[in-house]
Amino acid sequence: MKTSLHCRISQQRLDKLRLYAVEQQKTMTQLISDFIDSLPTESQDKKSQVDRSVEESSDLPQN
Repeated sequence: MKTSLHCRISQQRLDKLRLYAVEQQKTMTQLISDFIDSLPTESQDKKSQVDRSVEESSDLPQN
């Protein structure tokens, strides 16, 4: 099911989004959807935290 999103932004930002959409040959909806899809999920956040912890521990001098 698709639904509508209504938001208030400045005319300058709307113009910038429209121009970028034309340059990318995409609709504004596609750009916003792509951005949302690129946001990390909670599980990705936890994995990143574990990855950083492992990297940090591997940087410690070994005895």
